[in-house]
Amino acid sequence: MAGDIVYFDLETRRTANDVGGWGNKHMMGISVAVTFSTKLNEYTIYTEDESSALIEQLRRADLVVGFNHVGFDYEVLMGHSIFDFRDQLRSLDMLIDLEKALGHRIKLDAVAAATLGMGKTADGLDALKWWQQGEVAKIAEYCCYDVKVTKCVHEYGAQNGHVKYHDRNGREQSVKVNWAA
Repeated sequence: MAGDIVYFDLETRRTANDVGGWGNKHMMGISVAVTFSTKLNEYTIYTEDESSALIEQLRRADLVVGFNHVGFDYEVLMGHSIFDFRDQLRSLDMLIDLEKALGHRIKLDAVAAATLGMGKTADGLDALKWWQQGEVAKIAEYCCYDVKVTKCVHEYGAQNGHVKYHDRNGREQSVKVNWAA
């Protein structure tokens, strides 16, 4: 794999309803963002106050990999920068890739459970509740785990040329991917 691959996920402070709808993702705020850099071989946890350091890491990456990060996480980040991440970063959004192949959206949990035998530990609504309760460490742990799951799914797909998923009827399926760098 080429250069520094940065796996990325973030959790927000507010829901779409709190900010007047999905068109206002830039107003949702960041509770915690997490990256894993293959160059540094380490996770980094960022709070909203550290968003400029997060943005700098993403800008330096050779490839940013996530799950729905182009349509969601980048949009949230745009509330903290004039930089347009969608056009100016080399990104692999596995959700976009899988949606093109399958013809519909799919949850990371459905892919991770079938491909890796492990699912997510919580969801974004749990993270919002933890934010309201001041439990930032719980959000960081959950977000780190999501980044690890994202990384493992991507690496599996890159090595094997496919990932597995559970379809809407719970059956295990396989879909070809071209994620080898």
